[in-house]
Amino acid sequence: RNADLEYNEDEAEDLLEVIKETLKMRKWGDVIKLEVESNVSKELLYYLMDEFEITDDNIFKIKGPLDLKFLHKLNNVSIDESLRFKEIVPLPVPELLAHEDLFLSIAHKDVLLHHPYDSFGTVIKLIKQASMDPNVLAIKQTLYRVSGNSPIVKTLAEAAENGKQVTVLVELKARFDEENNINWALRLEKAGCHVIYGVAGLKTHCKALLIVRRENNKIKRYFHVGTGNYNDITAKLYTDVSIVSCNDELAQDISDIFNKLTGHFKYEQMRLATLAPEDMRNKFTELIENEREQVKKGNKGKIIAKMNSLVDQDIIEKLYAASKDGVEIILIVRGICCLRPGVKGLSENITVRSIVGRFLEHSRLFYFYNNGKEDMFIGSADWMERNLNKRIELMIPVLEPGPKHKFKIILEYNLRDNVKSRELTKDGSYEKIKTDEESFNSQEELILRTNKKFKKYKKRLAKLKQK
Repeated sequence: RNADLEYNEDEAEDLLEVIKETLKMRKWGDVIKLEVESNVSKELLYYLMDEFEITDDNIFKIKGPLDLKFLHKLNNVSIDESLRFKEIVPLPVPELLAHEDLFLSIAHKDVLLHHPYDSFGTVIKLIKQASMDPNVLAIKQTLYRVSGNSPIVKTLAEAAENGKQVTVLVELKARFDEENNINWALRLEKAGCHVIYGVAGLKTHCKALLIVRRENNKIKRYFHVGTGNYNDITAKLYTDVSIVSCNDELAQDISDIFNKLTGHFKYEQMRLATLAPEDMRNKFTELIENEREQVKKGNKGKIIAKMNSLVDQDIIEKLYAASKDGVEIILIVRGICCLRPGVKGLSENITVRSIVGRFLEHSRLFYFYNNGKEDMFIGSADWMERNLNKRIELMIPVLEPGPKHKFKIILEYNLRDNVKSRELTKDGSYEKIKTDEESFNSQEELILRTNKKFKKYKKRLAKLKQK
């Protein structure tokens, strides 16, 4: 059924109550798709079409089981353990273990986290520390999808009870999470948090956390910005990237964004961050056009972009134009991709790959060669019209050498994958990667790399303790 909820935000006196009432109507939404067995009888099919008031266009005949939920039970079947994935234990990031105080570690350097290989517990620990730190004045955070028993919501509530000024934007319009988010919003309000229900006409899809702290009689801002939700469950199942930092310019941008979301700030141009729907489309256009200009000057032009979906027609046309000029374009698109690579005279310089593996590839990473300067960005937006035009999305640059190196490693491993990766052909089909090289599963290799790095850290720590 159509799951869209229809209500007028501008006329709603209490958006929370309006959404609560509208949710009751979801089970009566218009039927847009009916799946039936391939050998269904005509009599039954005509009856269903008449009852649901649908046409042949809404019918999908399926060869095999209609509901695959029963497959979840296979995990409890006694089988050879070699047939199961080996358990992954997300690990702390060594760069953040230098001090017990996370603020000291972050003040030393920016750190890029890559979940689920790096533990999401680090983010929870940061909020927990902020909730108890007497020097922390305020915590601000956006929540789009959180888990059913969210430790983050619990900690934010505790922070408010501890006297911190806590502001939380809970996006009530997150599809299928509306009821869950309503409950969390009410709990946070009860604890004393200032809760915002989103922005009229737009979904707030950006992922941001801001911590305002008093240090040496001055105000210092720390932030966390990522590609994925503040959800401790999906953080174990989805690959996402985030950055923790106290970079002054970016921190001021994040602060301005929260002021905008709470209605206390008239939007102006950001210093380093990029916001949708205001600037992000233009920013991507500038970055793509710059690569075209570099090629025209006789320099190298290269773009690598990783996302969930590529649908936006304007972006696609700009990529085609860049390809015609000789820019090398490599796209890693897990889901829908409306661009066709390898078409003579149009997209010969474009390669599209999709990785479907153990973890759902959810990161949004953007790399532009920029004549060797190598501009890198992480963000919450896919290249889709809804993300660039109808949602509040956030993208920030990767600035420091450590995070830049890790960013490039992630892309390198993704592009080396010849096990779970497939290449999109010009006719719209996907093919296995043809190679004589050894098998390389990017997700498994990233697990090994993370484990190896953590073991090195523990050995180094043990030697220091001996001294």
